[in-house]
Amino acid sequence: MADSAFFCSLSHEGVLAVRGSDAAKFLQGQLTCNLNYLSETQASLGARCTQKGRMQSSFRILLQGDGVLLAMATELLEPQLADLKKYAVFSKSKLTDESAAWARFGLANADAALTALGLELPVETDSVARNEALIAVRVSQGRAELWVPAEHADAVRSQLAAQLQQSELNAWLLGQIRAGIGQVMPQTRELFIPQMLNLQAVGGVSFKKGCYTGQEIVARMQYLGKLKRRLYRLNLEAAELPEPGTPLFSPSHNSAIGEVVIAAKADQSIELLAVLQAEAADSGDVRLGTLEGPGLHLLDLPYQLDRDREIQR
Repeated sequence: MADSAFFCSLSHEGVLAVRGSDAAKFLQGQLTCNLNYLSETQASLGARCTQKGRMQSSFRILLQGDGVLLAMATELLEPQLADLKKYAVFSKSKLTDESAAWARFGLANADAALTALGLELPVETDSVARNEALIAVRVSQGRAELWVPAEHADAVRSQLAAQLQQSELNAWLLGQIRAGIGQVMPQTRELFIPQMLNLQAVGGVSFKKGCYTGQEIVARMQYLGKLKRRLYRLNLEAAELPEPGTPLFSPSHNSAIGEVVIAAKADQSIELLAVLQAEAADSGDVRLGTLEGPGLHLLDLPYQLDRDREIQR
């Protein structure tokens, strides 16, 4: 399914809006990504961290109107709003939950459908195309998000359904896993630093932007530390999807070595992203849930970690 053309509703995420004349300036001191890189034709991944560099949320961010929109796991939206508002008191910024104002669709191998909507989306990841109120974002090869104002949702859904098969969210998440894009979920809030999700490898961390909450820890890890835990893609022969945060074990280490990030059903198995201790992952013996749990097999990611390239952002 992940290799065929389809669309689905991105029902698992909400939209946080930050608007006002100080919106970008305010968020520049809060987020890992560089808001100066955003434009009408460029979006970004990013995260918000604690002072200790642990990710409270991860998101996709883009410009819209008089501010920016951030799409993140729905359950993270309310606590992020509450916390961000504490710091926005002296800023000309207004923070709101705009989830109800937007319908968001995931499209796979469906550029012709976007063209029919007047959206000529470049192939480069994070590219943005706009046509009146519609916004398309390239999230990885062959995959795009379509942002639609709620009042146009039914009409656009009908247009998509006339050209594409409608699929379940699982197919979209499988594509995300194969693209190697991790995501903070409610169960993993404040568990990972950005590099553990390889966020710096997919453009979600800027090392040239200056200070933001948690920046010292994130920068130290990049420049001085050796990353001992990072994101891996794995395959699992099992019937039930493991929840985010499910522990993974290594019999050779006789201990827990990581956690599931996200998982989705593939044709005859399950594929997932997980944060693992690199040394234990390299041993090749990874188990789900317990030391005696079902075994997992490492799969390739579509990118390489390259510190020299990453620090140029």
